[in-house]
Formats: sequence, structure tokens, C-alpha cells
Amino acid sequence: MSDNELGLFLRVRREAVTPAEVGLPTGPRRRATGLRRSEVAALADVSVEYVTRLEQGRDRRPSPQVLAALANALRLTRTERVHLHRLTKAADPGFNCRGRIGPTDEVRPTVQALLDRLDPTPAVLLNQLSDILAHTAGYERLVRPIGLLDAAEPNLARFVLTDARARSTYPDWDHLADEQVAALKQGPFRAYPPMAALADELTVTAGDAFTRRVDTVPSLPTASGVFRLDHPEAGMLRLAYETLELSADDDQRLIVYLPADTATSDALNRLNSHQPQPLRLVAG
Repeated sequence: MSDNELGLFLRVRREAVTPAEVGLPTGPRRRATGLRRSEVAALADVSVEYVTRLEQGRDRRPSPQVLAALANALRLTRTERVHLHRLTKAADPGFNCRGRIGPTDEVRPTVQALLDRLDPTPAVLLNQLSDILAHTAGYERLVRPIGLLDAAEPNLARFVLTDARARSTYPDWDHLADEQVAALKQGPFRAYPPMAALADELTVTAGDAFTRRVDTVPSLPTASGVFRLDHPEAGMLRLAYETLELSADDDQRLIVYLPADTATSDALNRLNSHQPQPLRLVAG
């Protein structure tokens, strides 16, 4: 397991920024697609040795001024800047912002009412462990045929990382697995006992598919995007998703899925033309 999330995040972001994005020339002999450490250092007005120390975890508490300079150099978004700041606060491996509070499995009435109004749009409510707490009937019709809701206590990350059906269902499985691990790592991760127990389980049941990503995937999942789902009844679907974070007290996230093209829209309409099913409350 990586114990240097700050260094991992800085390195991954450095490798994702192209020279052209920061106004640097791209020579014919250049091999790296991202920025070199020396280029980040020059843009942030710090030494190359200091950038190296940060990436290697030998310095984990840069000043706010250095963080701001690095964020500018790496063209970080607002969300990424907040995440970078939080990583410096969590440099202590024992840091646990959740304390001893267990994972939330209670669905507030107003959140349930929101799900009611979203139907037949596929939408699902997850807690920090990726347990499926509630969902719309549209989500039921979308994922029931692929086996996601077969378990007594369905868990999205567990299904994606350990169920063989997920790899055939999701053509973009590698990216989806990255996102699931990033979501689990967001926050105290193993310093939070319930998450540590899930991580231990996935280390055994998912093996390298999980442990390799823990070491290489930054703890910042994308809030929106598009992925493909090979549905046994509706065929290949392209779904756009939007993640809505609820309050810190809830520590839950609502994911809404929308058709990314006309063919998918038509396919979802066909699925939803079946007899409506009641909303299923999974936990709590």
C-alpha cells in the first residue's frame, strides 16, 4: 500500500500535464509526454531537489505558498487544489477524519424523496465503503441483469473488483476499477477501521487488481464521465454519470446515470417501458 499519497498525486498530475498546456516547447527528442521535474520546479519557482523530495515522500508538509505554486504549475482544478491541501493535512498515517463513527447506512427521507423524483433515471446512493444503500427502479432495471444486486448487501466496488461478470459487462473495466479504488482511498483509507477491513478483504479476493491500484491510483475519483456497459437485454450502452456528494454528516454520494447518445437513450426507454418496480431500499 502506498503511504505517500501526496507524492503519488503530484507525480501523476505532473505526468498528465503536457508541455504545450504550460507554454513549453515540445522538441522532437522529447520522450516524456508529461512534464519533467525540472520543468515543474521552474514553473513553481522551487528547486528540482525539493520537487523530488515531495514526490518521494521525504517532505510531506510543504508550505501553503509552495502548494499554491505547485497547483498553478500543474494546472490543478479547484477540486484538485482542495484535495492537494487535504493530503498535506493527512500526512500522518494515523490521521482519521472520520473518528470512530461507523459507515453510514441510513437514508434520510429527503434523499429518498429525491430518488423518487429522479425515477426512471438510473441513480444509486452509496456510502463511503461503496455499499449500495438505495436506488431508483431505473437503476434496478439497468443493473439487476448484470448481477450487481445479487449479493445480500450489494457493494459497487466489491462487484467491479471481484466479480468475473464485471469484466465482461464493462468494456472500460480498467478505468472503472481505477475509479472504484480511488473512491475507497479518498479520506483516511486504512486509518479508518471499517475501510481497513474492506481493504483487507479486497486484498485477498481481488488480489493484484486491487493492491496494484492502491499503490498507483491517486485518491481522487472523477466526479463525472462516460463509460460503456454491455447490457444483456439492451445491448451496448454509453452512460454519462454525475456524482453528487451529500453533506459531511451523511458521508454518502449519489450517482446519476444519463444516456450519452441517442441509441442509449432509446435503449433505456425500452428498459423503462417494462412494468415499473418499487424503489428498493437495500440497507438501513
